[in-house]
Amino acid sequence: MTTKIAPWIFTASCPSIIGTVDVVTRYMAESGHYVDEIHSFDDRESGRFFIRVEFLPKKEGFSASVFDQEFSARAKDFNMEWALTEPNHRPRVAIMVSKYDHCLNDLLYRFRTGQLNIDVTVIISNHPDLEELAKWHRIPYYHLPITAETKLEQEAQVKSLIEQYDTELVVLARYMQVLSPDMCEYLDGRAINIHHSLLPGFKGARPYHQAWEKGVKMVGATAHYVNNDLDEGPIISQGIQVVNHAHYVEDLVAKGQDIERVTLFNAVKCHIEKRVFLNGKRTVVFGG
Repeated sequence: MTTKIAPWIFTASCPSIIGTVDVVTRYMAESGHYVDEIHSFDDRESGRFFIRVEFLPKKEGFSASVFDQEFSARAKDFNMEWALTEPNHRPRVAIMVSKYDHCLNDLLYRFRTGQLNIDVTVIISNHPDLEELAKWHRIPYYHLPITAETKLEQEAQVKSLIEQYDTELVVLARYMQVLSPDMCEYLDGRAINIHHSLLPGFKGARPYHQAWEKGVKMVGATAHYVNNDLDEGPIISQGIQVVNHAHYVEDLVAKGQDIERVTLFNAVKCHIEKRVFLNGKRTVVFGG
């Protein structure tokens, strides 16, 4: 079995004008970089172009600084915003959770087995219940209780921990608190949330009980970036599963939690692999 060599990842976006693909691929070819994977999309509604390239330098002595200098000169004519990610970059991730442990357990398992190329550096919770799980994984766990009166103080502590652990991504793995507008702005573009998405939309307490009472025929979950519109941030990944009259509340809960786990994993994986681009209130997500 051949092991794939970890590639460099190039991502960029710019206004939709002629030559956007060419400026990237021509530079790759002229610089001796083998393009292993490429995705692009031109959004005619927003007038934005998006591209993601995985490449392998074929010449010895590849230098990211030289790449930066040379490509910047070409990108300038396209008003292109771009980034270069080195092979096997492991983003530093903070996980926030309340009492439900299914998403946290799944993320920690995938982190431990290498399915997610991340470093989980800290777990933050408003309850003490999952501290033993964190200890077993040798990950620092902070119990930060929260009330309506202490919300701003608690969020200030969370921000301090995010900075302390040099966090690149925050994952809300069933963190059952509404973030303040200030916190949402602070985490803009670097925090992913998971929630149930049932048809019709059942908000508030006991959503699966509400769904069972209405006789739903489908359960699902949505992973999205956090913003100030509750559970309405730009969507990264969704999952669904068909159910029927023979599924009771406990069945819906079990199936829903399974979908939440997989959907959150897919969203985190796409984010850390630089496959997600924010496009206004929407996202462009290139598959792997």
